Amino acid sequence: MRITALAGGTGAAKLLRGLAVLVPPEQITVIGNTGDDTQIWGLHISPDLDTVTYALAGLLDEEKGWGLRDDTFMCLAAMAALGQEAWFNLGDRDLATHLFRTERLAAGQSLSEVTTAIRRALGVRSRILPASDAPVATRVLTPTGWLGFQEFFVREKAQVEVLDVAYAGADQASPAPGVLEAIRTAVVVVICPSNPITSIGPILAVPGIAEALAATSARVLAVSPIVGGAPVSGPAGKLMAAKGLPVSAVGVAKLYRPWLDLLVLDRRDERLAPEVTALGITPVVTGTMMTDRGAEVALARAALEALAR
Repeated sequence: MRITALAGGTGAAKLLRGLAVLVPPEQITVIGNTGDDTQIWGLHISPDLDTVTYALAGLLDEEKGWGLRDDTFMCLAAMAALGQEAWFNLGDRDLATHLFRTERLAAGQSLSEVTTAIRRALGVRSRILPASDAPVATRVLTPTGWLGFQEFFVREKAQVEVLDVAYAGADQASPAPGVLEAIRTAVVVVICPSNPITSIGPILAVPGIAEALAATSARVLAVSPIVGGAPVSGPAGKLMAAKGLPVSAVGVAKLYRPWLDLLVLDRRDERLAPEVTALGITPVVTGTMMTDRGAEVALARAALEALAR
């Protein structure tokens, strides 16, 4: 079974871990969000690509949901003492990834090539592709102006009002090598339970990707990251509202409607199943809260079983 997954960070990492238990990891291709990418201390940071890579390598900090397990933060403290910005938490071992990426990019390699080198070095057998090798930056409009996503999410702790969201550079970008082929040749496509606006949105903004989802012969399934009218984590609700979408699984269904076949809802949202059906999408009701490894596998199994029916 060739699985292609569109992925953001923490929620995606959990589901991908579950899928990798049930199918050979080599059969999974991950198309990762780069809208969160940023520059810190002159280094190119790709938070979502790294979270997925670390999770599949068995290295992710489970408590934080990002970074490397048992990392230290001595460099961060030293930079703060030098008067440098220290609002973005970079661990000492994590820095090696960013130093490597930045050096390779400066030497002329593409983000795809660097991502492949990192995941191979960490023993990850699944293919991980950035949605595009070109910069696609998520920008959040607030009453005081535009912010980069990390400025909004980490520095401001997502506490500011959101007026709009844009994907700078998307109209000039093109899918990274292998992205469209991975969608076209997949048996199933899984949209991970990631922020629909700032994790999946930047991927869909790259010209050709949404069209490929609409044209693929694969069945396309999404797992709703909204449970009981609120996001499982992060500011997805605030961002969906800014885009005029209901903060519910129905809002997710409306956003993905042009190409979505099935939507996985948590049992707490079973009452929304008729509304999802009315949009032409098949609802799948199960437990979606991935509180431990067993729950990750159970959700992955429920998704694959629904796709096989």
